[in-house]
Amino acid sequence: MPAHELHPENWVDLYADYLYNYAVSRVSDGEIAKDLVQETFFAGLKSAKNYKGDAAERTWLIAILKRKVIDHYRKINSKKGKAEVKVNYSTQSDAEGDWLEERVADPFGQGGDDAIENEELGMAIQECISKLPKKQALVFNMKTVQGMSTEDICNELGINPSNLWVMIHRARTALMGCMNETWF
Repeated sequence: MPAHELHPENWVDLYADYLYNYAVSRVSDGEIAKDLVQETFFAGLKSAKNYKGDAAERTWLIAILKRKVIDHYRKINSKKGKAEVKVNYSTQSDAEGDWLEERVADPFGQGGDDAIENEELGMAIQECISKLPKKQALVFNMKTVQGMSTEDICNELGINPSNLWVMIHRARTALMGCMNETWF
C-alpha cells in the first residue's frame, strides 16, 4: 500500500474502536463520542484529496478527531456563555499534579450549588487568566482549555517544547497565586 493512499472502506473496522475510546476519554459521554467519531470519518472522506501520506491513516484520523473534540467544547461553551474550563476533578487533595484544573467543582454533580460554584469559579479563573502575560495566557488556553497537543502548539507559535512547558508552569503558578488570593 503506497504511503499516500487512504482506504476509507476499512476505517470502521480498523479504527472505530480506537477513535471511540480516544473520544470518550475526552468527552466522558458515549453518545457524543460516537457522534465525534462519525464526524471524523465524514471529515476524513471530505478532505481525503488533501491527504499527503506524511502520517499513517490512524494518526491522520486522530488529528481530525482532536479538532472535532476541540470544536465540540468550543460549541458547548459558546452556547452556554460560560468560561471554558478543563475539568479533571480529583477527590484526593494530595493527588499528584494538584493544579488549578483539578480544583474546579464537578460540573456533572447532582448538587445545585456545584453549578453555581463552578460558574463563579470559572469567572474567577478567567479573571486570573486575563492578568497573565498575553503569551502565557495564550499557551495556557491552548494546552489546558482547548487540549491541543504540545507539537501543534509549538508549530503554531514557533516555540520549542521546553519553552512551552516553562510558560505553562509559570502560568499555572501565577494562576494558583491569583486564585488563592481571590477564591480559596
